Parts: sequence; structure tokens; C-alpha cells
Amino acid sequence: MPQATFHFPRGFLWGTATSSHQVEGNNRNNNFWAWEQQPGRIVGGQKSGLACDWWGGRWREDFERIVEGGQNAHRFSIEWSRVQPTPDRWDEDALDHYREMLRRLYELKITPLVTLHHFCDPLWVSELGGWENEAIINLFEAYVKKTVQALSEYANLWITINEPNVLVIFAYLLGTFPPGKKSLSSIGRVYANLVRAHSSAYHTIHNVQPTARVGYAVNYRSFIPSHAWNPLDRMSASLASSVFNNAFPGAINDGVLRLILTRKRIPEARGTQDFLGLNYYTRDQVVFSLLHPEEHFIHLFLRPGAELSTTGFIANEPAGMFEALKWGTQFNIPIIITENGIEDQDDRIRPRYLLQHLHQVWRGINFNWPIKGYFHWTLVDNFEWERGWTQRFGLWEIDIETQIRKKRPSADLFAEICSNNKISSEMVEKYAPQIYDQMFPGL
Repeated sequence: MPQATFHFPRGFLWGTATSSHQVEGNNRNNNFWAWEQQPGRIVGGQKSGLACDWWGGRWREDFERIVEGGQNAHRFSIEWSRVQPTPDRWDEDALDHYREMLRRLYELKITPLVTLHHFCDPLWVSELGGWENEAIINLFEAYVKKTVQALSEYANLWITINEPNVLVIFAYLLGTFPPGKKSLSSIGRVYANLVRAHSSAYHTIHNVQPTARVGYAVNYRSFIPSHAWNPLDRMSASLASSVFNNAFPGAINDGVLRLILTRKRIPEARGTQDFLGLNYYTRDQVVFSLLHPEEHFIHLFLRPGAELSTTGFIANEPAGMFEALKWGTQFNIPIIITENGIEDQDDRIRPRYLLQHLHQVWRGINFNWPIKGYFHWTLVDNFEWERGWTQRFGLWEIDIETQIRKKRPSADLFAEICSNNKISSEMVEKYAPQIYDQMFPGL
């Protein structure tokens, strides 16, 4: 059988991504822990509990799995509620904990990508009104300054805020994240505060560490009109994309926050990004429907016939990755894919999902798009927010009762890709032979 190889650029970042609340365990002082205690908030009433026990030290063994996996980078987040448990107190022990993690990554020659906010706020911030209160801008700036001053010896690649668009929609429109609001009127205020907080953090980080590279991570969701001939479906898809995909990045790009009926100038935010963090998982079909007022008449669904993840949450749509990357090129800055993955308990779909999506990344690189790295979601199964433990995204499986890790076959596939900086036809034949002819037509 003829052979072929897709090579990636020298110096390409290969890693996995994690977040503090999802892996640390016993994060009792933030709003998501409090959310978990409320009946009906999490699927099956599940709780994060010990999570992956990283706060108890199991990050050490999982970092060894990063090395075993041939990765040269890792993305993880800092928990604001640990660093600043009360308004008037900084916890130096918590900062030492994160410094120890970063020092170990340095020793292992793993490049850290540090996220400063990944959905969770300290309880005291929530009590002040969270992201609806303009006071959070200065509060976040102070936290960022303290954290970067403490950790800059070992890190210079920062994400200020993870998926601000998801935070806005899930927490303030759909009500599935804390504070559980379903308020159209909140969206503009929260988006504006997130934009200003990012901008302030960006300047603060560069003042502390002039050599830093700073960005944010946006979740790009592809929205396809269910009936291309129907202007209402096309309008619905356009509106969904403008609010979800474009509002925050647009404001950072040119200093204007554009929502459906309003524009707000935030000039200080213009150009406050050194790279674009891009998260992509799947794409949606969109139909205008009077039968779905709870969705504001914009009904989203996965493509009929698409290959679905274990719980039907994600459709395997690799073409959407190429679309996301093409969209990202408009900002004329480096792109880092900061999350991509599929929940797949039995590791049935993940090998081909991974190969097909990385093939689209390779295609983008061959258009000379400035794609600098790829972080797979995630290293080890973790607590998936309102979906609890029902979704398993890890390259490594976890038994949450015993904390025993078990390697999935796709971990070996990803290790071969990372170690060799390429995808070969041999890898595809070994791990996902059913897509061989698709990836190597004519061979």
C-alpha cells in the first residue's frame, strides 16, 4: 500500500488542555461548587468532589503522562478563588502550589499555556454581582497582576479568559451555568465587562512581563442554515454566529462590541491580543422555528446522520475545524487551537475524530495560515460542568472512586502524532483504517 505523510511545522505546540475546577477537586470557594449543591443543576445530581485530585498532588503523575504522550506543551488554569479566597487576602500557599506545577513543567521541558479565568469566580465575587457588576473589571485586574507577578518566572504564554462567549450564553441567557439567569438584557452588560476585563488584564500582564504573549480562548461554533434557500434560516444562523462567535473577538479586534441591536465602543480593547485561542468541537444546523420560543425561535440541532458522541452532545464534523481556522485568519495574528476533542467513553470515535480534525489543521497550515499549536481536550476524564461525569473526554480514563487512570488507545495515537510531529498513513491504517481512503484518496 502506498504511503504518505502530513508534516507539521517545526516548533509546533502539541499538548492537552485542562481547567482547575474540573481537575483539582474540593474547590469549595467558587460559584460552580455552590451551583453543584443546588438540586437539578448537574446531570444526575453529580458533584465534582475530588475531581482528578490535582490539588491533592496527582498532577505529578498526570504530568508524567504528558511526557509519555510525547507532548511539548500543556494548558491548565489558575483558580481565582484559591489565589484570593476573600477580598482582602491573597493565599501565598496557593500561588506556591501553582508555581510548583509550573516549575515541574519547566523541568520536563513542557511549555505552559496558563489560563487565568476558566468559568469560575470566587464566591465573594459572585455575591457582588459577578460579571454584571463593573467592579469585577478592577477586581480581575488585581488578581491577574498578583498571579502573573508570582508565576512569570516559569510562564509567558497567557489566556486571560476562557470562552467568554460560552460564559455569556450559558450563564446569562440559557441559565445552565451560575448564576443561572435567562435574561436578554444581561448579555450586553456582561459582554462589555468581559471585554474590558480582558483588555485591562492584557495591559497589566504586559506591564508585569513585557515579553509575555497574551490572548483569550473563544469557542467557535459553526452554524449552518438547515435550508439554505430559506431566508429565515439564513438570518437565524447569521444572528447565532454574530452573538456567539463574533461579538467578543470583534470587540477585541477593533474596539466595538456589536450585538443584535446595539453597538458599544470600547476603544481601550482594540488590538489587545497577541494570538487567538480557538476552541472547536462541532457544528450546528439552524432553523427558524416558532415552536421553540425557549430558544428565542432559533433552533439548533446536529446534522441528521452525523456520527455522534456517546451522549449525542457532539457530531464529528471536521469540516467545521477548517471553517473555524479560516474565520480566525481575519485577525491577522497567530492561532493556537486551545481545545478540540470528543466525549467518547469507549474510545470508539475519538481516533478518527482526532485524525480528521488534525488533517483539517494541516490543510490550514498548507494555506500558510499562522497556526502555531494544538491542545486536545483533554488529558484525563474530568468533571464536565453541568454534564458532570457523564461525558468522558480524556485520553486517559479515570475511575472517580479509586482515582485509577487507564490509558485509552487514542492516547497512543496522539503520542505518535506528537512525538513525530506528523500524521502518517501507517498511523491511520493502525488506529482508524475505516477513514484511510478518505484521508489518502488515490493511494
